[in-house]
Amino acid sequence: GKRLNEQGYPLGLRLLSLLLYREPPRTQHRSIRILPLLQFITTTLWRHLFSRPADALERSSTNEDEYMISDNDPLVNQFISVPKEMNQLNCAAFVAGIIEGVCDGGGMTAAVSAHNSGTEMWPGKTIFLIRFEEGVRVRESLVERGK
Repeated sequence: GKRLNEQGYPLGLRLLSLLLYREPPRTQHRSIRILPLLQFITTTLWRHLFSRPADALERSSTNEDEYMISDNDPLVNQFISVPKEMNQLNCAAFVAGIIEGVCDGGGMTAAVSAHNSGTEMWPGKTIFLIRFEEGVRVRESLVERGK
């Protein structure tokens, strides 16, 4: 999964610039806030990649540096066939790399990993766990206080 993640990273950096360029000028700035960046990822980026928004975005209840994006049916996994003996390999790692590139490009360093959490209804359901560096949250609280 690590190699796929690394391949997705430069694409995320490029997509951030491309998609921000297409946004209306008032929203074109690179967000220095966590939530607007994540909303950009789950709507604008997701629509660009999968033609629809992500299914859910939530903040971890145990760690305030962590956020989770849920996708019930990640398209990448539908189109990439993985050899049977490698079924642990989740091609969503590629998407995790893209998300990581977007976060870093937006000035919010994060580690992103993909976790399969399939259910009977959504066997391919994937959770993308976004863990921001501590400095990102510190800066966020400073911005909030400076409002």
